[in-house]
Amino acid sequence: MKPPVFSTLGCRLNAYETEAMKELAAGAGLEGAVVVNTCAVTAEAVRKAKQEIRRLSRENPDVPVIVTGCAAQTEPETFAAMPEVTKIIGNHEKMQADTWAQLAPQGPDFIGETERVMVDDIMSVKETAGHLIDGFGRHRAYVQVQNGCDHRCTFCIIPFGRGNSRSVPAGVVVEQIKRLVDRGFNEVVLTGVDLTSWGADLPGEPRLGDLVMRILRLVPDLPRLRISSIDSIEADENLMLAIATEPRLMPHLHLSLQAGDDMILKRMKRRHLRDDAIAFTEEARKLRPGIVFGADIIAGFPTETEEMFENSLRLVDDCGLTFLHVFPYSARKGTPAARMPAVKGPIVKERAARLRAKGEAALAAHLDAQVGTEQLVLTETPRVARTEGFAEVAFEADQLEGTLMTVRITGHDGARLLAG
Repeated sequence: MKPPVFSTLGCRLNAYETEAMKELAAGAGLEGAVVVNTCAVTAEAVRKAKQEIRRLSRENPDVPVIVTGCAAQTEPETFAAMPEVTKIIGNHEKMQADTWAQLAPQGPDFIGETERVMVDDIMSVKETAGHLIDGFGRHRAYVQVQNGCDHRCTFCIIPFGRGNSRSVPAGVVVEQIKRLVDRGFNEVVLTGVDLTSWGADLPGEPRLGDLVMRILRLVPDLPRLRISSIDSIEADENLMLAIATEPRLMPHLHLSLQAGDDMILKRMKRRHLRDDAIAFTEEARKLRPGIVFGADIIAGFPTETEEMFENSLRLVDDCGLTFLHVFPYSARKGTPAARMPAVKGPIVKERAARLRAKGEAALAAHLDAQVGTEQLVLTETPRVARTEGFAEVAFEADQLEGTLMTVRITGHDGARLLAG
């Protein structure tokens, strides 16, 4: 029998958890199955999940199809209605060895002895990272330090897929990163659903900055530490201190901004206003000149007027954003925003296109500024690397993967830097 086929949709945390599932499935002896790890962030993400399930079922006939991830957690009935699907597994269940033992050949029969839908109440889960993996890939390792979210933004279904916020204790994180460094990883990325809420459920209520400083102090051989995505309004004093004083903390932050208009931010139930976002980027840039910012921005949120949208468009310049993740608003059933007056579809699409064009121009300007400089990069593939500021660098000749090297930037193609 051939090994299971895994497909991952959505965020880096999903990618991390897919690697953990591979280990759990291998440990249980699971063979000849398809496992789809779904995303629920938009209705389009669910549509793509269903499309992927049908494709993999056609390409892998007569094997069980297991569906898990956030969409499986939030709307298991959608996948239970698909004839291609054999099992639906919740986000908590997918990380448990017992679950995979039941699915393996020596376990209970897929259809007969176990429930088809194995999805429990995610809000009752109090711990995270019961199964830690020592990174994946050969260049950079992702370490899950937090899961879930205690906030209830009006557009977001993710808390219902991930549950409430849970943190991995600092000691566990540090020991895992030490193992990764011993195995030769040159960069570690801290990841989570709501990373800046890390520590709120731990004794003493430490903050993300405390964790960052502790990692850098206790793992002196770690060359590069990166933070995946933060809510800037929750940035603590030690995190700002680390930005200012720790060169091993990479000068790139991806910000969960979502909009640049105060009324829309209030209707989203965000915890910051436009001026808060601008003030944070200005302060971080003073502490770390050259720091690079990415951001998530939603186009066409319900009730958004043209004037409100233009405030979001201007935020790209006002915050000095470089890497934009643009999301056309997509109503998610069960969220408050889905009941608000909607913006017409063609307008949403047009605004998203304008935001993307603005993002492409901002990226091109950033790349222009790098031409002629020397950059310390980490090679990801033989022909691709990343700068400290997360810009992609292309090589003309093969390089050794997972290596830190200094290169001279000779130009760019609008999306990537070119190394001489």
